[in-house]
Amino acid sequence: MPEGDTVWRQARLLRDALVGLELTSTDFRVPRFATVDLSGRVVDSVDSRGKHLLVRAGDAVIHSHLKMEGIWDVYPAGARWRKPAWKARVILRNEQVDAVGFELGKLEVIARDDEHDALGYLGPDLLGPDWDAAEAVTRLGASPEAEVIVALAEQRNLAGLGNVYVNELCFLRGIRPDRPVADVDLPALVDLARRVIVANRDRPERVTTGDLRRGRRLWVYGRGGEACLRCGTTIQRGEFGRSALELRVTYWCPSCQT
Repeated sequence: MPEGDTVWRQARLLRDALVGLELTSTDFRVPRFATVDLSGRVVDSVDSRGKHLLVRAGDAVIHSHLKMEGIWDVYPAGARWRKPAWKARVILRNEQVDAVGFELGKLEVIARDDEHDALGYLGPDLLGPDWDAAEAVTRLGASPEAEVIVALAEQRNLAGLGNVYVNELCFLRGIRPDRPVADVDLPALVDLARRVIVANRDRPERVTTGDLRRGRRLWVYGRGGEACLRCGTTIQRGEFGRSALELRVTYWCPSCQT
């Protein structure tokens, strides 16, 4: 499941493949941007911002969001792709590689001057160079009645956490996911969020337990009905969200989390 650490690694992959090189061709396979041609431009930076990925070339920014199924792959120029061509949403080519975005949940080309308008709503980026823990705490605390699981997943509060991390963080702090923000030690929670995602950003297997064995890498996420790895109590599964349209599957241990 793509979360901030996944997108951070994707940005690093594209940065190594594209930055400083001229695009020889671009192919945007979404109707709104099908006629956009950025060939001849040099890619000068690639960055992640929470769950968003930004490829900058001159005065244009290619903005993508992986959502649930998206992925960027990089291939030697002309090499066979690992996924079928009909799943490609964009192809960026230079003389050395083909960078292909498959099944991207969001893809647009915006003016560089409009980048802040598109992403300025995001909270502090947990993996960004300008990470601001105090600002994240302030934003979380602005809605004291909100369920903590919902507040953590809200990208306006802090950017980069998805469903896996918010579930695991609640377990690690020993708090039920439906506890109101007002009853939570927010500085400690934010500090842990930063440490956990930084610890995982360089590896594809997300681990919160310290145990790399399959089936034991996460404390609660995806383990509804199974025994808690700490106390043996059956892990519960439920749904929480700001509204009926935004419910997220949530997991917790009723013994370890209160």
